[in-house]
Amino acid sequence: MNFINDMKSSLSTPLRGRGATITFLGTGTSTGVPQLGCKCPVCRSASPKDKRLRNSALITVDDKRFLIDAGPDLRQQLITNDIFHVTAILLTHEHYDHVGGLDDVRPLGETNIYAEANVLEAIERNMPYCFGVIKYPGVPKMNLHKVDMNPFQIQGVNIIPIRAMHARLPVLGFRIGKLAYLTDVKSIDNTELDKLRGLKVLVINALRKEEHISHLSLSEAISIAQQVNAENTYFTHISHHLGLHEDVSAELPENIHLAYDNLSINF
Repeated sequence: MNFINDMKSSLSTPLRGRGATITFLGTGTSTGVPQLGCKCPVCRSASPKDKRLRNSALITVDDKRFLIDAGPDLRQQLITNDIFHVTAILLTHEHYDHVGGLDDVRPLGETNIYAEANVLEAIERNMPYCFGVIKYPGVPKMNLHKVDMNPFQIQGVNIIPIRAMHARLPVLGFRIGKLAYLTDVKSIDNTELDKLRGLKVLVINALRKEEHISHLSLSEAISIAQQVNAENTYFTHISHHLGLHEDVSAELPENIHLAYDNLSINF
């Protein structure tokens, strides 16, 4: 079956009638907000919407829980949101702010991780004590599953990979039903944008207002959101340079929003 038919097949079993939500566990960039030692108005803000842990999200479909990325704040995020079991972890890429919390999955029991081959290789290289014939006692039990650009299924839930570029590093986003989640995007071609048609919720990064070498700026993210034309778009992977949540939210076009930590949305 070719890709177009694969995609149509994946979308032919929508999540209608199921309980489907996304919870933003962290909406910050690699340094988090407040940034260590910074005294800017955003970092000094008392608003909880300006407190941003490193980027991660939980997508729930009925009783299935899909964690997207596992950064260095993962333990705190799981405790805050009473998450003690996940069906699978989907990794967008291998940068530390997206995988640095994998050791904290130990109490979750055996964990299934889905990522591209280079990401899995980085995990094995950086966490050698978790793999091999003789493992250190008590290490995380991680089953590594290689994915590519073909749609795949986890316990009856269809997942469509979306290719984007993080400067020169290829990264993956994921579409689950009427939601798509992309982060650390700088560019995405029209073929991949076509996979984002008909969304209820698009999640994509918007680092700051100024242009950045490897992340979308606010204006670039708005442009992509308007091309996709989802019912609602939420920006994530936000730095303190973007501005105060309340101020930036007032500037955004209709149906485009800033996400914030612990926000939960039905889709």
